[in-house]
Amino acid sequence: MRTGYLSSLVFAFLTSLSLATHAAPAPRAETGATTATQEIAPKPQAVKVDLNAADAITLQRDLVGIGEAKAQEIVAYRDMNGPFATVDELLEVKGIGKAILDKNRERLVVN
Repeated sequence: MRTGYLSSLVFAFLTSLSLATHAAPAPRAETGATTATQEIAPKPQAVKVDLNAADAITLQRDLVGIGEAKAQEIVAYRDMNGPFATVDELLEVKGIGKAILDKNRERLVVN
């Protein structure tokens, strides 16, 4: 008799607990207009890469279309010919074309 009574109590407890969690109101997502802080939030700044100071890993990580081989070519060109005078001089590096330069022009600086 005690086992049946105990089982009934456990069943009643678990049922009420289950109902309480399902009956709780779900958190509402914001459906209104965006807040002023969301509208004014600045866009992340593009990373500026100095062609004369960056190592191959930095060039590979921060530039679009530049893999390990091209990054090493840029560093090798700089070591052999001295520092870059302009960003456009990057076109002299083997494997770097106008399309890659145009994709990265805003990210590149020469100091």
